[in-house]
Amino acid sequence: MSHDIDIAKLSAEDRLALLELIWDSLDPDAVPLTEAQREELDRRIADFEGDSVPGIAWEAVLERLRGRREPPGRAEGRSSLTQ
Repeated sequence: MSHDIDIAKLSAEDRLALLELIWDSLDPDAVPLTEAQREELDRRIADFEGDSVPGIAWEAVLERLRGRREPPGRAEGRSSLTQ
């Protein structure tokens, strides 16, 4: 199977779309990992499964981020558009 594609002539958007199509076509089990990558993934999975702290709820993260955008002196959680 041979396809001649002059990638240099594609726009950045088209190259990214092509890359996404290629990436999505891969079977995750067929992507080779180095031994170091496999060990790191195993370590992260073990850390995740052994962690008794569930993490932070999305709502709490979003509220914290919105609070950072408030100008000094504004009531927390209130936008200037709603005052």
